[in-house]
Formats: sequence, C-alpha cells, structure tokens
Amino acid sequence: MSDASASRSEILSAVRNRHVPAAALPDLTGAWITFPDRAAHFAETLRSVGGTCVDVAGIEELRVALQSLEPVAAAKKVYSALPEAAPSTFDMAQVADPHALDDADVAIARGEFAVAENGAVWVTDANLKHRVILFIAQHLVLVVPRNQIVNNMHEAYARLRFDGPGYGLFLSGPSKTADIEQSLVIGAHGPRSLTVYLLDGSA
Repeated sequence: MSDASASRSEILSAVRNRHVPAAALPDLTGAWITFPDRAAHFAETLRSVGGTCVDVAGIEELRVALQSLEPVAAAKKVYSALPEAAPSTFDMAQVADPHALDDADVAIARGEFAVAENGAVWVTDANLKHRVILFIAQHLVLVVPRNQIVNNMHEAYARLRFDGPGYGLFLSGPSKTADIEQSLVIGAHGPRSLTVYLLDGSA
C-alpha cells in the first residue's frame, strides 16, 4: 500500500471511529413575531419579493382564475398537479428523462402551507415525479389552503415531518439573482414568475 493510500485509510478510519455526542434540538417555542392577519401579511411579503398572491373562494373560482392567468393562457406545455383545477398538456408519468421538461411553460403544484413572515411556501415532491419541474418551468403556480398559513419560520419548522416525502423546500418569489453592480435579474435561474393562490376551504 502506498503512503498516500495508507494516509487516506488512516484518515477515513479516524472519521468513522469519531463519535460525536448527540445535541438537543433548539426549543421552537418563544415570543416570536406574529401577525393579526397572516394571509394579508403573506400577500404583502410575497409581492415585495416579486411574487403575486391571489385569493380564491374555491376550486371553481381557482379554475377560472387559472384560465385567465396570462402565462397559463399562452402556454403550450403545462404540468398540473391539480387536474381538478387545470389540466396538464402532457403525462408526467410518461416522462423518463427530466431534461425533457426543459421546454415547460407552466407548472402548477400544491403548497402544503405558507409563512407570513417571509412569503415562503413549503412544497414537497409528494405528487411530483420530477421535482425539477418546480425550477425548470418558465412560470410557477402554487395553490395553498388559506387556513394553512403560519406566522413565522419557528412555527413552520415545527410543522415539518420527516417520515413522508423525501424532498421539500421553502419557495419565496420567482428566481432572482443580483451581481456586484446591484442589478437584480428576475428569472435568471428558474421561474420568471410565481403566483400563489390562497384557496378558501380544503384543496
């Protein structure tokens, strides 16, 4: 065995044998920020980061709203995780290679809950064969039950479960990037727009 291989084995063995004591998770209870109208604050915060928030009374109103949403009306390739509100133009189950989604115009997905503090929505891949659709589509639409808005990220973390979908993330606004000249570009690395529908009743 060469000296390099011996050193590598020694280092890896030391790492494997290193026992790090378990640390207790931080307490999520406290006098954190709250809002008298969580939905209104969520909508305001989402607008401040480039997104759009729309209230809808039910599935039928959501269906009409989606039909009139410009990116959806103009789209040729749409994926919808809510077929009761909007149809997909292709069968995601038949897509083997996620690269084939690079020409998707619109993705419509469910958000489990929203966060008033920062305008974020928790989204998982529970009903998404290819989660890349959340980032590769030109426009993203999320539908969140209006009664599923928490005040802050402490409340949001308390709701997370790790015995279900293997992937989840908080999404807030469309894709954004800024360079050293402080020039903000929307949609450089992901969706050019994000529209969140707050749905009254159960989705």
